[in-house]
Amino acid sequence: MENDIYNVIIRPLVTEKGTFQSQARNAYAFQVNPDANKAQIKQAIEKIYSVKVMQVRTANRHGKPRRIGYKTGKTSRWKKAVVVLHQDYHIDVF
Repeated sequence: MENDIYNVIIRPLVTEKGTFQSQARNAYAFQVNPDANKAQIKQAIEKIYSVKVMQVRTANRHGKPRRIGYKTGKTSRWKKAVVVLHQDYHIDVF
């Protein structure tokens, strides 16, 4: 994967759990490119949001089987990253 930081981060995940973690642990969740590694995610978050990243945790989410009428299919797989920031920084999106 090329080193374009805007292709690494897809979108922030705004959920109840994510909002709680942003207040309690200064941790923020993002949907990221499945090919991105932790170093690329850290670099992209630091440059896009101008913050200091302390830790990155990732999880690959597999697609779930779904049915529409008589046809069966699968939702797309995606990658989730939880980014813990230094205590002096925060992101206002959440």
